[in-house]
Amino acid sequence: MPALTAAMQAVVRRSLHGRVSSVMNAGTSIGVIVAVPTVLFMVGAWRIAYLSFAVLAVLGVIAAWLFLPSVTRIVPSDAADPPPLNELPWSRLVRLTLFAYVMGFVSAAYWIFAPDLVVTLGGLPASATAWLWLAVGVAGLGGAVVADLADRNNPPITQALMLMMLSASLALLAASPDQPLLTAFSALVFGLAYMSLTGLYLMTGIRLLPGRLSVGPVLPFMAVSLGQATGSPAVGALVQGFGYADAFAMFAALGILVAVLSPFYPGAIAQAEEEEVAEEDTGLQAAYDHQLQNEEGEPLEDPLEEEEEQVTTTW
Repeated sequence: MPALTAAMQAVVRRSLHGRVSSVMNAGTSIGVIVAVPTVLFMVGAWRIAYLSFAVLAVLGVIAAWLFLPSVTRIVPSDAADPPPLNELPWSRLVRLTLFAYVMGFVSAAYWIFAPDLVVTLGGLPASATAWLWLAVGVAGLGGAVVADLADRNNPPITQALMLMMLSASLALLAASPDQPLLTAFSALVFGLAYMSLTGLYLMTGIRLLPGRLSVGPVLPFMAVSLGQATGSPAVGALVQGFGYADAFAMFAALGILVAVLSPFYPGAIAQAEEEEVAEEDTGLQAAYDHQLQNEEGEPLEDPLEEEEEQVTTTW
């Protein structure tokens, strides 16, 4: 994600940054959907499946080497300097990082152990897990629009609602692992909630770190990844000690507890004067629009768009 964000800053018009970021964020869902045939047709050949994905990863490295720019765009000379480190909203950044970390921690149970739960505890065939991931991927595509809605309404409320939905998906899966329709529904809820939360964290990180082109989008994703890395062994230990159902129930309870604390989520990204954000200045694209500002605090014009306007006028 850091490299993709830097590449986007270098080659994509600023007016399209929100849309491109949403597509990149939804790439996880598309990848999950594409992986479904692997589960269906290579369920008994896991070595070949892993080797195939390793080959795809190598191809991805080659594509990144060839197509991603080697340098990021230089910050315009008329852009205001980013705030010094001692003036950053550290309280909000810490709260954003903690919420993103806990979400990654809780979601690790579903990402890592949901297939084992429906097969081991629910008695479903291994091929049924393909439809589980298909539901996660399809529903995840809908999370791209939630960041805009959150910015217009109330980020803490959106954070609470989506984290409650994510926790409910864990509880539903643990309660009915032998019911294919209910497991698929839990996957739909999980996919929508997960991608909505990552989009919300992306937008909040950009809002809190204006002038820092790559740090804002990357910080919450690093926290989510760290939460997943630490949550996986934790849920594994709970599964070994208490079983799948109780382990998922514990993680769901943790998610609900954190959702109750959502009023502490860094909300409405208001200005220092607590000005109300206009409707047209909300959402992910608006966060990118205000990422670079001049000395008067006004958003900078995109030089790529100015060049295109000059070419159009010339013709």
